[in-house]
Amino acid sequence: MRRTVEAEDAPKPVGPYAQAVLAGDFVFLAGQIGLDPATGRLVAGGTREQLVQVLENLHAVLRATGHGLADVVKTTVYLVDLAEMALVNEAYARYFPAPHPARATVQVAALPAGARVEIEAVAVRGGT
Repeated sequence: MRRTVEAEDAPKPVGPYAQAVLAGDFVFLAGQIGLDPATGRLVAGGTREQLVQVLENLHAVLRATGHGLADVVKTTVYLVDLAEMALVNEAYARYFPAPHPARATVQVAALPAGARVEIEAVAVRGGT
């Protein structure tokens, strides 16, 4: 069984993709950037502020699926500058409870809307 989910309190997709797809016990979340759901624009500030918004957006989509951050088992982080990994680690530790999800991090040349960071995730019911 497969179904898509759209969270009202997360930014709307800017293309032909779903915010999340539920497939069995798994939830596959599309990458989120630091868009403010109310304005559709990147939040003011830099990578730190965008990270907080990215994680809040992921959390909003997870809630719409009946899951939470504790159910996340894997993330992929896309950063424009790997020198900002300390910021990622700081935010990651605050938002994801132990045991922390697995993670891959990739430096990219650019992200949509000029974002500094994007995170996608996979969650599973009872992920902890």
